Amino acid sequence: MKKQTTGIHHITAFARNAQENIDFYAGILGIRLVKKTVNFDAPEVYHFYFGNENGNPGTIMTFFPWETGRKGRIGGGQVGVTTFVVPTGAMDFWEARLQHFGVQITRNTRFGEQFLQFTDHDGLQLEIVAREDGPNSKWSFGGIPVDKAIKGFGGAVLYSTHPKATSELLENVMGLEVIGQEGDWMRFKGSADLGNVIDINIAPMERGSGGYGTVHHIAWRSTDFEDHKSWREQIAQAGYQPTPIVDRQYFNAIYFREQGEILFEIATDPPGFTRDETFEELGKELKLPEQYEPHRAQIEKLLPPIQVRELEGN
Repeated sequence: MKKQTTGIHHITAFARNAQENIDFYAGILGIRLVKKTVNFDAPEVYHFYFGNENGNPGTIMTFFPWETGRKGRIGGGQVGVTTFVVPTGAMDFWEARLQHFGVQITRNTRFGEQFLQFTDHDGLQLEIVAREDGPNSKWSFGGIPVDKAIKGFGGAVLYSTHPKATSELLENVMGLEVIGQEGDWMRFKGSADLGNVIDINIAPMERGSGGYGTVHHIAWRSTDFEDHKSWREQIAQAGYQPTPIVDRQYFNAIYFREQGEILFEIATDPPGFTRDETFEELGKELKLPEQYEPHRAQIEKLLPPIQVRELEGN
């Protein structure tokens, strides 16, 4: 039987300034900072995880803020637009809130849905859509009531340098369902109630370049550790070259680059973010993997001070 991912586990992007990143995603968008850790390959760089109250799969946006990094260019081989979903009836609230904080927005329509499109302070392309599917977030911050708060991901828009191959991968290997085509767009859907709608531009795009303001990778959900091993076998049998399984503390991961040059990850739903912090304390303390704990004092000196704070806006 063909395996099927239910949808997005997380999306990881590059940022420039750590405090500006927190101000935008926690302060303006009101998403909870559920984990403050470091890049496991470069511990002098933070790794922030934002999500709903628990940081459930399908809600997790993560960032590597790197002050001396280069500016990226959005294009083929990337997630072009990250889509957040809010409850029905919340779009006017979000239009007013973004305008209050000086965020320029445009309205757009795709597959009969209205989107508010905007960028963050680094130029990362974002959009908000309202849907009934998915539980409301229970996290309220900065004057955002829970009935208006971002639930998690609505999905993502993929920019591929080889969209036919990427589309075939999504349908035949990842198990997403094709549900429609509109102009240059094709839409796929997974079975989860969040992070389940994937749009792909079926016209090839010039390759982008990595750097702040771009997405590094998109991660797909795997139900547990055994399922994850099975995914690695399936990806290899499909002709791709997955990495060995990597322990990322809060999930296990494998990575592979698909033919449209987008970096894919498959990540396990467990163990989650409360493995080393209580629900109440999520995101408050710097958490380090075991191999870096002896170097905590040195690492903390290299990292800039940051805080989650409420913003006043214009």
